Amino acid sequence: MRIVFMGTPDFAVPSLKRLIQDGHEIVGVYTQPDKPKNRGMKLTPSPVKVVALEHNLPVFQPKTLKDEAVQQELKALAPELMVVAAYGKILPQAILDIPAVGCINVHSSLLPKYRGAAPINWAILNGESETGVTIMHVVAALDAGDIILQAATPIDLDESVEQLHDRLAVMGAELLGQAVAELAAGTAPRIPQDESQHTYAPMLSRELSPIDWTRSALEIHNQIRGLVPWPATTMELKGTRFKVFASLLTGENENQPAGTVLGADKKGIRVVCGDGGVMCITEVQAPGKKRMKATDYLRGHPIL
Repeated sequence: MRIVFMGTPDFAVPSLKRLIQDGHEIVGVYTQPDKPKNRGMKLTPSPVKVVALEHNLPVFQPKTLKDEAVQQELKALAPELMVVAAYGKILPQAILDIPAVGCINVHSSLLPKYRGAAPINWAILNGESETGVTIMHVVAALDAGDIILQAATPIDLDESVEQLHDRLAVMGAELLGQAVAELAAGTAPRIPQDESQHTYAPMLSRELSPIDWTRSALEIHNQIRGLVPWPATTMELKGTRFKVFASLLTGENENQPAGTVLGADKKGIRVVCGDGGVMCITEVQAPGKKRMKATDYLRGHPIL
């Protein structure tokens, strides 16, 4: 099929590679403009742009899709299908109307649950035991289009957003390949979403970061693994504010006030939570320092 691909971050890369592998004619790759990164503020291309250029695919980086000239440029590519994977921009109806077969999206949740910007994070933050990917038609309403295909996967109790993100990116690419093949053959299902079951996964903010030790050990564990790498969970010890990137549930129970530090040693930083459960902090970042194992930080900075 003649396809226009729209995507930007790492999550979208396996999907683009799958379309290339399957032999589709990628007539254009749309991605966010290059952005300044690191201390030198050097303009850096998106992961999708890097892959597109490696395969000599035409790349388009408009600041907006609302511009009529941009819309005409896309129309001139004459795509049969548009595929979106974490592009980062809302598509106007004029864009959605261009491809004959339609516009489909790779979404990292089991819709209608977790529509919105951060479905992987919120699935973990809310302690879900299962999530998945959905290939669906794009409509004007947020992630509300008809479902083509879905695939589910369990979430491990110690799995972080980073780990789950990478698994879902690969799952999404596999499912996308199947969906595009079925669309080309005219056999793709089209299942309306159950609006009574929809939930949202709003954008993350630093307001979610501080640990409230009166919460249960499981809730805090989910908070830590659900906010990696940004905005990251935060905690304070001896007046120093740390970012926390990893933790373990020890299975211990202690009759101590919430927030009591039981130990800071080769196992990590063990803290009592609101339900009496004990959490072990295993990876931290102190101000001005790199992200590191808690044990490495404690060697030069004993806190007990």
